[in-house]
Amino acid sequence: MTSPSSPPRTVWPPLDFALGAVACCAACVFTNPLEVVKTRLQLQGELRARGSYQRHYRGVLQALWVVGRTDGLRGLQKGLSVGLIYQGVMNGVRLGSYSYCEALGITSVPGGSLLSGAVAGALGAFIASPAYLVKTHLQAQTVEAIAVGHQHNHLGVSDAFVTIYRREGLTGLWRGVNGAVPRVMVGSAAQLATFASAKDWVSRSQWLSPNSWLTALIAAMISGVAVAITMTPFDVISTRLYNQPVDESHRGRLYHGFSDCMLKVCRAEGLLGLYKGMGPVFLRLAPHTVLSMLFWDLMRQQTVKNNQSHGRS
Repeated sequence: MTSPSSPPRTVWPPLDFALGAVACCAACVFTNPLEVVKTRLQLQGELRARGSYQRHYRGVLQALWVVGRTDGLRGLQKGLSVGLIYQGVMNGVRLGSYSYCEALGITSVPGGSLLSGAVAGALGAFIASPAYLVKTHLQAQTVEAIAVGHQHNHLGVSDAFVTIYRREGLTGLWRGVNGAVPRVMVGSAAQLATFASAKDWVSRSQWLSPNSWLTALIAAMISGVAVAITMTPFDVISTRLYNQPVDESHRGRLYHGFSDCMLKVCRAEGLLGLYKGMGPVFLRLAPHTVLSMLFWDLMRQQTVKNNQSHGRS
């Protein structure tokens, strides 16, 4: 949505790709420990369905303590390197594509912001899916005493990519993408549309200057709440699909797809099972959304100012 609060749309879309990637990678460094905890909490219920359920994690703070005590501080940053790859590729494509839709005027038509956010999110999720797969495997991986879900026992990021490729082929690297695409489509549409609308609303209220960083901060906080509420069920399903073991035919041993996973989670853990890990999802997504949207907005504004000053010189 183009609004008085938004900077003139003179940011070159490929440059916006880079700005979006940098912004989300910067946010990822701060929020990755919560991503580790979220992954563990979302996988914990699978053991109940197999008859060997153990409750190692009882909440966000307790889980952070358990992981830090058992795996050390490095354990809280498991999967960070591949997480940065995922954030850079997925959000670079997502935010860059959304910027291109803005440049074409698509976001200014009714429903255009939601549609653009959803399509941009789907594209980013598909391209970055292999990185998310490896990230999930590594973040679930830990010592037996606190292990939940299937343990893939990769030696590192490169070993994980090579092992999956050798075992399942190129398509194996995109296993679980059917859960990731709707997850990111919903989250992206909610995030970008809510951020644009909230920023426009704050600016029209004339509480703050349209280009103030506080305006972007308030809009990002509102956007973070919307993303956490809409995205959690899809996030649970996506985590389960990515981490499940496969059989000799490279098919999932626990779930056959998105709808099968959703039904099995509801039957074994109840409807609230789809909101498992809501606390860490919110605690991760909210600051990640705030930081990434704030960084992205400020860098875009600075880029516009630099372009305008160069144009006058």
